[in-house]
Amino acid sequence: MTIDPIWFEWSENAVEEAAESHRLVINQIIYAEISIRFSSIEELEEALPSALVQREQIPFEAAFLAGKCFADYRRRGGSKASALPDFFIGAHAAVSGYRLITRDVSRFKTYFPKLDVVSPS
Repeated sequence: MTIDPIWFEWSENAVEEAAESHRLVINQIIYAEISIRFSSIEELEEALPSALVQREQIPFEAAFLAGKCFADYRRRGGSKASALPDFFIGAHAAVSGYRLITRDVSRFKTYFPKLDVVSPS
């Protein structure tokens, strides 16, 4: 695992604060994004124990919303083809009524304006 020298402290604090008053939930896409920093699934499972971080499937309603928001993003001139995973994450949080911890607040607030986002000041 590597530690981002710029964002690690903020990210760690945001997750710790969220864990104090909310349950922590990840889906398959978040799990995949986090896995990049680990050399084995065992290391990742140790870092994200299921007693602390709950795994949840992405609801079909969220998948539909993600597709619609991504299409809107592309119509508005969004060119990043790899942005679709972010729309799945945002739609899952929006449909489920979750808060989302992210450093990329602008896209989430644009396409999911009612989403409660935790981001750096």
